[in-house]
Amino acid sequence: MSTTTGVEANPESDAELFEQIQKGRVLLERELEKTIVGQKQVIEQLLICLFSGTHCLITGAPGLAKTLLVRSVAQAFHLDFSRIQFTPDLMPADITGTEILTDNDGRRELRFVPGPIFANVILADEINRTPPKTQSALLEAMQEHQVTAAGKRYALPKPFFVLATQNPIEMEGTYPLPEAQLDRFMFNVLIDYLPFDDELKVVLDTTSRTAEPIHPLFDAKDISQFQGLVRRVPIAQEVASYAVKLVAATRPGQAGVKDWVNHAVTWGAGLRAAQMLVLGAKARALLQGKAHVRYEDIRALAAPVLRHRLLLSYKAEAEGLSVESVIQRLLNEFPVD
Repeated sequence: MSTTTGVEANPESDAELFEQIQKGRVLLERELEKTIVGQKQVIEQLLICLFSGTHCLITGAPGLAKTLLVRSVAQAFHLDFSRIQFTPDLMPADITGTEILTDNDGRRELRFVPGPIFANVILADEINRTPPKTQSALLEAMQEHQVTAAGKRYALPKPFFVLATQNPIEMEGTYPLPEAQLDRFMFNVLIDYLPFDDELKVVLDTTSRTAEPIHPLFDAKDISQFQGLVRRVPIAQEVASYAVKLVAATRPGQAGVKDWVNHAVTWGAGLRAAQMLVLGAKARALLQGKAHVRYEDIRALAAPVLRHRLLLSYKAEAEGLSVESVIQRLLNEFPVD
């Protein structure tokens, strides 16, 4: 008999929330279709991050509607939205805020002026076009949901999400994100070019009419309740064990790790990857109307969870191996019994 783990719940209220999510997803897809064509999997992964209370990194070449996608999803949620355009001259204080000298009845005093990070949904646009010093200004906010300025801590509003877009690191004028910051993102979602028919539809729609406004469907209270329900989704111990073993198999130099992994990978995924894999699988199961996590949920999210957490060796890159091929081989070698 499988054992399951989950947070104690109220069956009646959870059933109502479950039904609300199913209805809301249908309505949400209709709203997003007003501006976004295709990209079903990308939208699903973005919603998984939001319903899990985590952050998402979106990678793709310029012109693939990364910013439009994030803005459209944010509009579907009745939350405070802030967009930060990352540029080479952006400073940390431009993100977090700064203290300014003010005159209060003849008495001078320092007053903290919050930066654009004080919002529910942060669009960090082209995050890898600014140097690592500025990128790191997001670290405390993403992990602790607070900002420290001049020794004082300022809490960020709840809920708080960072949805960051980045260009492929091979492009000129980009800086790689620090590993510690990459690990704070639940997913690294890849956006590719649309199929011909979808691209033709985008061209025709955007050159012949103005996009319809997106109506908000969920507020902050809804999101908070959804996040609680996600954590109460049960998962069998053997399914959770499968996720942990899959992540552990990426770590070179560890006992039992395959020789080809030791050859191909310099740095593997840590504990947070297993946590994100299980949490994301719970949200995916919920969004798809399932009562518990299945192996397929774990396998479906392995790539977005692991692709930004694996560092390939120079030998592997010289041989033409990619992170995607390494993840796929791991999945092939860890079939579901």
